[in-house]
Amino acid sequence: MLRARIIATGSYVPDRVVTNRDLEKTIDTTDEWITERTGIRERRIAAASQASSDLAFEAAQRALKQAHLKPKDIDLVIVATCTPDMAFPSTACFLQDRLGIKHSGAFDINAACSGFVYGLHLASSLIRTEAHKRILLVGAEVLSRVTDWEDRTPCVLFGDGAGAVIIEGTKEKRGIISTHIQADGGLSELIMLPGGGTRTPCSKDMLLKRLQYIKMKGNETFKVAVRTLEELAARTIHDNGLDPSQLSLLIPHQANLRIIQATAKRLNLPEEKVFVNIEKYGNTSAASIPIALDEAVHAGRVKDGDHILLEAFGGGLTWASALLRW
Repeated sequence: MLRARIIATGSYVPDRVVTNRDLEKTIDTTDEWITERTGIRERRIAAASQASSDLAFEAAQRALKQAHLKPKDIDLVIVATCTPDMAFPSTACFLQDRLGIKHSGAFDINAACSGFVYGLHLASSLIRTEAHKRILLVGAEVLSRVTDWEDRTPCVLFGDGAGAVIIEGTKEKRGIISTHIQADGGLSELIMLPGGGTRTPCSKDMLLKRLQYIKMKGNETFKVAVRTLEELAARTIHDNGLDPSQLSLLIPHQANLRIIQATAKRLNLPEEKVFVNIEKYGNTSAASIPIALDEAVHAGRVKDGDHILLEAFGGGLTWASALLRW
């Protein structure tokens, strides 16, 4: 049986660092308040000249270099993002052109913070059915452009970055073992970006109401995320006939340290089996998991034969998991 396997990773974050101390100077908050409630100490912010495709390009180049592949070896480009360069063309098309990839498909998917794992779900199916041979999947976000820096709730949370993986088929007993995706559109009001689409198109009134920025109900989102991710992680492990103790590493979406800790506690996972980098980058949405995966690989925390669990939760509401055998 053919399985899809991640053969290379890459990531990129912008140079500019904004710390909690920096935010203290502009909004009513403190470093202690942010750190205690979120685990975030700083985040990266894209330069004015950088769009999501620029961040994606840097991450993709690093993944290609690690895989010792050339652009011509890729036959599909998928970008997971909720902050595309523009409504259309897709960010994936801009990335494809920048990389010099010819004669491949290219498209975006938007499942907010769950986007990268949704992308794994799709890429795995395309590889297993042999519709594509080698896929470049990138999660890339410039959330700083849609963050209201006058609203304390969202502005302490988000950062910019990109992570990439290259996926191909294998007949070995490794790779993407299973993926699980789910959504509940009835909870869409908990976190959304209401302005700029066909429901609320760009207008003077929209701008005055600041609807071009992320709106979220933090406490309600937190409660749903904790419950949903705990259940999702436990179900993913159980459905694959494993015990949580057999996991080598949990790589969760880096949204809130307390959510991550709650999931780890439910699975009875020790701290050394949970990868956390939220303190450096904040919530980078669809880029969060591929950045963390790349850092885990380069830190030597992922080894051949390891069982790795990826899990994410985001606007939609959406949630997703992927179980890998490295």
